[in-house]
Amino acid sequence: MVPLEAFLEARERVRPHIHRTPLLRSRLLSEQTGFEAYLKAEVFQRTGSYKIRGPLNKLALLSSQEKARGVICSSAGNHAQGVALAARLHGIPAVVTMAENATPAKIAATRAYGAEVVLHGSIWDEADQKARQLVAERGLTYIHPFDDPQLIAGQGTLGLEIHDDLPDVDVVVVPIGGGGLISGVAAALKQLKPGVRVIGVESSGAPAMQRSVAAGRRVTLERVDCVIDGLRVQRVGEVTLEMVRR
Repeated sequence: MVPLEAFLEARERVRPHIHRTPLLRSRLLSEQTGFEAYLKAEVFQRTGSYKIRGPLNKLALLSSQEKARGVICSSAGNHAQGVALAARLHGIPAVVTMAENATPAKIAATRAYGAEVVLHGSIWDEADQKARQLVAERGLTYIHPFDDPQLIAGQGTLGLEIHDDLPDVDVVVVPIGGGGLISGVAAALKQLKPGVRVIGVESSGAPAMQRSVAAGRRVTLERVDCVIDGLRVQRVGEVTLEMVRR
């Protein structure tokens, strides 16, 4: 478990660089469910998603040698933009590998933030293989999109904000791709309010976490079929699986 102190320290590192996004009550969802339903509006976050949070924390903790060598990540698009912008803010050169069918707007945005973009494969797992190859060839520092406690601590700052804005929160529903967001949100919230219930939601076409939890080990899917690029993951992380199981 990532300790609460790590989330609190991460919040101070990322705070100067992110937007404090609102928690908005959804009238429609509240009426449909009979609950008071709110949306954490990370669509208004820098780069358009929560994925700037983790890289900001991770890159701040790199050694001077690691920063000088530059960083690399693999992504369907949102992690790419998060790493690219975080690297620019920290003055670190960045390389990003993305699937060849990645959304053109996300490719363009990643390049606009100053990163070198390498296109490879058709899903994240294949782009990740290319990133690992470039780590060996260029000596770059690899920034995992979800399976890293320091990155998870950054993503979990979102959970701290939910608790700040809605201390009486009972249930939090979180999407799952590789498991970084739900690991951070669940660990942060449950240390602040142990009784809160966290529900993870996966695409039925890419249920890597559900099957891994059921099996008690990481399961690699033979294929994934999901319209949401960030959820097309064949294999979840070791750290994220253990945190989700707990």
